[in-house]
Amino acid sequence: MLPISEKTIRASFVNASRRETSDLTLPTDLDRIVWDDLDFLGWRDPRIGRRAYVVVPTLDGDLVGVLFRQADASPRSRAQCSWCQDVKLPNDVVFWSAKRSGKSGRNGNTVGTLVCQDFQCSHNVRKLPPPAYEGYDVEAARLRRIEDLQLRAASFVAEV
Repeated sequence: MLPISEKTIRASFVNASRRETSDLTLPTDLDRIVWDDLDFLGWRDPRIGRRAYVVVPTLDGDLVGVLFRQADASPRSRAQCSWCQDVKLPNDVVFWSAKRSGKSGRNGNTVGTLVCQDFQCSHNVRKLPPPAYEGYDVEAARLRRIEDLQLRAASFVAEV
């Protein structure tokens, strides 16, 4: 992912009002982010407990920002992240919902997904997977996981 500015982040949101985008709290370490290690930028709002934001590069190269709300209830069992699909997650997965953009969202329509609680997906897919069999190309598998994460995240924001 290429570095993005505060202005670009705020302008990228498709399902948030002007007030919500002007009030959002940006990550405190925005100037220290290692952009090469990210497939999307995701963070929780420290001021509003169940709110989070993601900015995802689309397949066309555009940036789409989505405002998320965390569900009140937690999954009953250990859930798998829909984006990174890591089976050995070191973190919790929660249900995030996002208001759809445009008139549909103004009518109350939402879309949801199970994603890592603190959006660690980019880190999770970069870990080398265990070899599945003798001669298994773990580096190719890791690269495939990165590409799959990018595709799943971009597909989700396209639904919004």
